Amino acid sequence: MKEQPRSTTGHHWWEPERRRTTAVQQGATAAGWLFLLLGVMGFIPLFTPGFSGISFAGNDTTAELFGVFEVSVLTNLLHLVYGVTGLIMGWMVGASVRYLITGGVFFALLGLYGLIVPDSSTADFLPSNWPIALLHLGLGILVLLLGLLMPRTLPKESEARGEGDFGETNRGAAR
Repeated sequence: MKEQPRSTTGHHWWEPERRRTTAVQQGATAAGWLFLLLGVMGFIPLFTPGFSGISFAGNDTTAELFGVFEVSVLTNLLHLVYGVTGLIMGWMVGASVRYLITGGVFFALLGLYGLIVPDSSTADFLPSNWPIALLHLGLGILVLLLGLLMPRTLPKESEARGEGDFGETNRGAAR
């Protein structure tokens, strides 16, 4: 049986072209989707009990994402903006690294701020109960580590195809 012609990229004609991305780009995109999802869910009453009492900013909100994490309109908008930014910056390696490191530091500091500043303080411009402060701190550290530790280069083409040291494929080497 005659084999169908291949494209210049090595894919069959019926397979879509795939954009190869580095691990750090995938991490930025995943973080972007996570924060985008959190931001959207913060505006949906099904996921946010007490949504009718949501405030724009401050700690006088009654809305709690999943009934645990206090949220406000400002918090949800912050998550949405960070999420969309991650989806955009995930297209470029350098931008992905900057996005993850900067966002990680920001959210870690936001978590520390929520743990340090008392709820009764006028400096408390974001809702900050312990769970949301710990979540921001944990996500901040996780995102920062993604930016610092994830590989920034693509594997060599031979490694991606599973070839050995001498250029032969593993299938061919077993013959």
